[in-house]
Amino acid sequence: MKKEKYNLYPDNRAITDIKELLQTSVKRYRDNAAFRQRFVKGQPFGVVTYRQLLEDVNGLGTALLELGLEGKTIGVLGENSYQWASSYLAVLCGVGVVVPFDRDLDYEALRGQVEEANVEAVFCSKRYLPTLQNMKAESLSPLRVLIVLDDSTEEASDCYQWSRLIQQGKEALRHGNQDYIKKEIDREALAVIIYTSGTTGKAKGVMLSHKNLCENLMAAPTLLYLNSHDIFFSVLPLHHTYECTCGMLMPLYKGASVAYCESLKRMAETMQEVRPTMMLAVPLVYENMYRNLKRNLKKEHKEGVVRRAQAFGHLVSKLGGSRMGLNPQKKLLKPIHDSFGGRLRVLISGGSAMKQEVLDYFNDLGIIMVEGYGLTELSPLVALNPDRRHLMKPGAAGRLLPNMEAKVESPGEDGIGELCFKGPNVMLGYYNRPEETSEVLKDGWFYTGDLGYIDDEGFLYITGRKKNVILTSNGKNIFPEELEQYFARSPFIAELMVWENQSKIAATVLPDWEEVLAHLGDHAGQGEVDQLLEEEIDRMNRELPMYKRIGEVKVRREDFAKTTSQKIRRQAEENR
Repeated sequence: MKKEKYNLYPDNRAITDIKELLQTSVKRYRDNAAFRQRFVKGQPFGVVTYRQLLEDVNGLGTALLELGLEGKTIGVLGENSYQWASSYLAVLCGVGVVVPFDRDLDYEALRGQVEEANVEAVFCSKRYLPTLQNMKAESLSPLRVLIVLDDSTEEASDCYQWSRLIQQGKEALRHGNQDYIKKEIDREALAVIIYTSGTTGKAKGVMLSHKNLCENLMAAPTLLYLNSHDIFFSVLPLHHTYECTCGMLMPLYKGASVAYCESLKRMAETMQEVRPTMMLAVPLVYENMYRNLKRNLKKEHKEGVVRRAQAFGHLVSKLGGSRMGLNPQKKLLKPIHDSFGGRLRVLISGGSAMKQEVLDYFNDLGIIMVEGYGLTELSPLVALNPDRRHLMKPGAAGRLLPNMEAKVESPGEDGIGELCFKGPNVMLGYYNRPEETSEVLKDGWFYTGDLGYIDDEGFLYITGRKKNVILTSNGKNIFPEELEQYFARSPFIAELMVWENQSKIAATVLPDWEEVLAHLGDHAGQGEVDQLLEEEIDRMNRELPMYKRIGEVKVRREDFAKTTSQKIRRQAEENR
């Protein structure tokens, strides 16, 4: 197998740190739009150019140094925005260590992270200011500086304002203060602490360096084409490394722009205005898009027309049409493409496994949809499916990035074992957690806790989490995630969680109410719904070996309790 087969787009410039990324991008793309945002309610989206971005970052960084924050740990807490992004970049490019905080944390969890990481300053949106003011007033709190991101005419006595600090920093620059501009970056040193949202236990602070981030940014675009005309539609919270690295730093590296979605409820409307070309999201977002699209087509009696266009487009792509830039679906299915703004070409899914039917559906529409695999500890990307249809592999989480090594630890007869990775994007460790670091970092290898296998072309297949494996009485391993993906194919099942209940394999099922009621009628009782789902599980059970079959079904009425990255909390009793 020739390595070049998957080195699809090798022309990616070398960068040593994020400061160099920003400076070189400004030289190349000076007047391009870097960010798009509705800065004034009721007004069209505004644009921030690369030149303006660098001026703001340099001004803000200079002001932070004048506040005595050099070498300090600084947090960012708030909704996705240009203000959030520029603050993150200002800290990263010459001030200290940045900590992106989860905006859904409760007070105690947030305080714990502020104290553990010794955070002395926090950028925050207005809604979080009272919380942080209370925290700052506590005698043991390391907090001493608060900076409000919202552009307001009022400035509280105990905090600074983002926009005014930028102006103060620019004024200092005009008077010759070059401290921030001349600050050199140690690419190997701690730069970012990202707290994982894990499904169990206390969140751990993942320590990343400039080197970790830059190596990830240079490797990923070899498998997926990006250009300076792309507009990334940002919907996931920026405190997740997936969105921060791939959805913010990546477009800045390639000269593209980031457009911030105001809310998921207004996503379709905003896409019409922004007309994005790319989007990163978790499967839940795409599955909702898929269901809404199919529902609307059914109402308009256009399902048959779309199926025929998809079939023709699928044939063209399988024959290699995608390599020649052929996309007949874009013309045949113009109203569908127009509903996404008319320019959407790539959807990237990560966080958990995507249903194959959803992947196939969007690809058959002429919108490239690929899966990737990664972890916060790996900056985050490890593998990505190539963006050419004939090279995609169904069921694969992605192909290993070119700068990564991989191995399967202690594989069984089926070749499945723990996936381990080595490479320049492996984290420095967990902040102040040497014992937990030593459990996962061994001789440069990161032990993921994910189970799976690797094929001879370097594609990864994930079967489940090591800690979730159910061992049957006859010694068989059952991977809950594998079964969940299998049963999720049912149109009547929105989500489900597989778990062990007193030696039985149980499944808690959340119905797809629209499909269920369309089948049973709007006035169906709960007993009928339960019976339908039990019969559906029984029907699908027959295709499985006896030891993998679901023996107990529990139907739930409300959404599962989830982490902020939309993963079901497996150990939460309410989910069972």
